[in-house]
Amino acid sequence: MSIYEQGLDPCAANQVALSPVSFVERSAEVFADLPAVVHGHRRYNWAQVRDRSARLAAALQALGVGHGDTVSAMLPNTPEMVEAHYAVPALGAVLNTLNTRLDAALLAWQLNHCEAKVLLTDREFAPVMARALELLRNEHGRAVVVVDVCDSEYAGPGDRLGTWAYEDLIAAHEPLARLQGPRNEWDAIAVSYTSGTTGDPKGVVTHHRGAYLNAVCNAATWTMPHFPKYLWTLPMFHCNGWCFPWTVAMLGGTHVCLRKVDAAAILQAIRDHGVDHYCAAPIVHSLIYNAPPELREGITQQVRGMVAGAAPPAAMIEGMSRIGFDITHVYGLTEVYGPASVAVKRPSWAGENLSEQTRLNGRQGVRYVLQEGMTVMDPSTLQEVPADGQTMGEIMFRGNIVMKGYLKNPQATQKAFEGGWFHTGDLAVMEPDRYVKIKDRSKDIIISGGENISSLEVEDALYRHPAVLACAVVAKPDPKWGETPLAYVETKPGSTVTAEALAAHCKALLAGYKVPREFRFEEIPKTSTGKIQKFQLRERAKSSSAIE
Repeated sequence: MSIYEQGLDPCAANQVALSPVSFVERSAEVFADLPAVVHGHRRYNWAQVRDRSARLAAALQALGVGHGDTVSAMLPNTPEMVEAHYAVPALGAVLNTLNTRLDAALLAWQLNHCEAKVLLTDREFAPVMARALELLRNEHGRAVVVVDVCDSEYAGPGDRLGTWAYEDLIAAHEPLARLQGPRNEWDAIAVSYTSGTTGDPKGVVTHHRGAYLNAVCNAATWTMPHFPKYLWTLPMFHCNGWCFPWTVAMLGGTHVCLRKVDAAAILQAIRDHGVDHYCAAPIVHSLIYNAPPELREGITQQVRGMVAGAAPPAAMIEGMSRIGFDITHVYGLTEVYGPASVAVKRPSWAGENLSEQTRLNGRQGVRYVLQEGMTVMDPSTLQEVPADGQTMGEIMFRGNIVMKGYLKNPQATQKAFEGGWFHTGDLAVMEPDRYVKIKDRSKDIIISGGENISSLEVEDALYRHPAVLACAVVAKPDPKWGETPLAYVETKPGSTVTAEALAAHCKALLAGYKVPREFRFEEIPKTSTGKIQKFQLRERAKSSSAIE
């Protein structure tokens, strides 16, 4: 035994499980009086946010939530969603943020799969959640405790579905003495659902250690200062807001909440609250630079945006540069907590013309500083491809900012981690400076407005129409959404169907954003064995230009 191992054991004084919950306690301790949340007419400082979160934790505990239990949240970007990110992990429980654009059947499936014990739901989503809860009871034999959030900034319709109203619930409980965090940093902090290659949802389980480290990485990547004013244009249900609920807490910043995303509301919030940072899919940035110039009047501070969710079109990067917004391009997946690589801007790039800067910034880049590995490999040999900008391979990650695995799916977990690397399914090249550039998506996932759409799921819906003989769905470039689903359809002999009828058919089976925007009725190319040759269809649709 080495002399450095004698009498030098870890103990409570020198080793504590890493958890982003600790950031909340620290900001409440040292920045108690500083602004933490802005939402319409509501204002909370860090002492109040910590108190509200600790009351929510106590209330959930009283409802039977404990270590390893799941709390689901069907919430927009409101203070309650921020508080859920602090309260649920403090109990050792697992946060499941639901995509507010999903249909009732898929919501019920997810609530059942993750065995949700409590549901926090905003009144705006009462119609779809009422149906989801009915399906959960009738088809899955499961019930959850429902807590209704009656947001002060929402005046629309929506019935109460549960026994408790959120504000009454937290008022009825004294706050926990401390937001404690987990017993083990490997404990699950969240489960987020993403589509796989088969169209079946996968529950991505992330841990406290990874969330802590990626929250720190966000600040390091952006060189974020203390006390940033961060605007919630990115849905917090996306990969837990890319870990920014915890990054903002770490820096004692201000969450500027936004229920609805549109150019006027975004620019007004930036002007009124001095916002200096925000994250979004390319479509949201496009809304900003395409907005009438008068909407940007009065914004004098430097605004920094982060873009991910789909490869940003060159027009978007150039447009944001022209209005003076500084854009950082990051890349990642739900399995790596959102962004885990970044197109780090080198000083020399500033001397390049705008076109070359756009090309350089449009790459997926290099690994986050606390991610231990990112490379492009031949998936069959697990050998790194040459850094020649030509040889295609698969992007792979390894390190502490990689998920625990897929919930109740050991086969998919094992496959994803084959060879000691996380396989993203994204095909790319490595350029001579070792920056990565995506060239194709092997998973057949269409990214529309930052939302993942499984082409196979859409095809399955189309195949349910009696007139459809064969179909294939690919991505079509779209100036607003980045990509939209395009369906190629062959009809059965003697059958006819219109695009409008197919769209209506799909709308009955799928969430609205998954419905193809265009249908083309033509023969679909196939191999001699009958396999559809999607690469030919992508060429027809010019899909590759959506990610180049």
